[in-house]
Amino acid sequence: MIPKRLVLKAALGLVVTACGATAHAADTGPIKIGLILPMTGQQASTGRQIDAAVKLWVAQNGNKIAGRTVEVILKDDGAVPDATKRIAQELIVNDKVAVIAGFGITPTALATAPLGTQSKTPLVVMAAATSSITEASPYIVRTSFTLPQATTPLADWAIKNKIKKVVTLVADYGPGFDAEKYFDSQFRLNGGQVLDKLRTPLRAPDFAPVLQKVLDAKPDALFVFLPSGQGATFMKQFAERGLDKSGIRLIATGDVTDDDQLNDMGDVTLGIINSHHYSAAHPSATNKKFVEAFQAANKGMRPNFMAVGGYDGMRVIYKALEASKGAGGDALLAAMKGQIFESPRGQVLIDAQTRDIVQDIYIRKVERVPSMGNGLYNVEFDVIKAVKDPGKQK
Repeated sequence: MIPKRLVLKAALGLVVTACGATAHAADTGPIKIGLILPMTGQQASTGRQIDAAVKLWVAQNGNKIAGRTVEVILKDDGAVPDATKRIAQELIVNDKVAVIAGFGITPTALATAPLGTQSKTPLVVMAAATSSITEASPYIVRTSFTLPQATTPLADWAIKNKIKKVVTLVADYGPGFDAEKYFDSQFRLNGGQVLDKLRTPLRAPDFAPVLQKVLDAKPDALFVFLPSGQGATFMKQFAERGLDKSGIRLIATGDVTDDDQLNDMGDVTLGIINSHHYSAAHPSATNKKFVEAFQAANKGMRPNFMAVGGYDGMRVIYKALEASKGAGGDALLAAMKGQIFESPRGQVLIDAQTRDIVQDIYIRKVERVPSMGNGLYNVEFDVIKAVKDPGKQK
């Protein structure tokens, strides 16, 4: 029997050999971009939003770079890390992609990181938000956000607004751990007290038991992080348990008040204070054009923060491919670093040292907006400019 670790090492070696042997042959062929997303399962809304944003970018900017056709190869991993890793290897070895993008949740990005390193294939993370992801491979670039970016400003806001005691509730995986850790440390640094730290499963969570614990603890506020797609279920149970009438304030990251689901959640969301990097109501000309084009191309579907991560990710890939004249590998990675541009979310920078995104973080309140069809929106009322990931600040 050959040890499993040796089999894996040999497979990764084949990835490098295959890429090197075909580099010159691919110079005149199509430039292939692998896109791995959860198009089915609990995170399907993430996949749907990013796929729509990628298609919009290509429609607006064409499918030619350096005289070559750009081909986007979409693959569904169902947010299952083993599937992501297998698909990524197939894209690298068989399809000879220049770059792989997507990655709906942290475990799928981490599962693919070794393949990116071994084959020197840039990996553009459009969704996953654990701080440490970019440290898993020198070939990872992120265009989404990190939980420390979103949670630290909200902890500051809470203290300034007479919230002294909180309970935290997060999903039991990497981004949840980040949200819990950085909210807790910043809140306590400012003199606040965390009464309890609650976690719920990533898959099929039941919020009723933990919400009862919140009622029993009687905090000033409940801080929540849940991945995109779980907000509607949470808000339904939040109302059913009577927390909306309990006097306990709800503060959250913007994943909970996701633009894609906000209108369906209803009035129970009104007044929720949350922090995030993108709202469909962001009042810039660039964003208004983006929202209008996105909705026109997708039967009125409202873009959310996942969509902007995908749209900006394609921008980073396209501009880098233009600079590298279609070359992949280290040349493509180098051209991604240091990009600065106006996104629908505001000005952003791809930090050349960390390969992570630097962006504005907004404090928002859920309101009905008459000028936008009286729909529910995350309306920005404060901004913290050019926020680097606190998780990487020594």
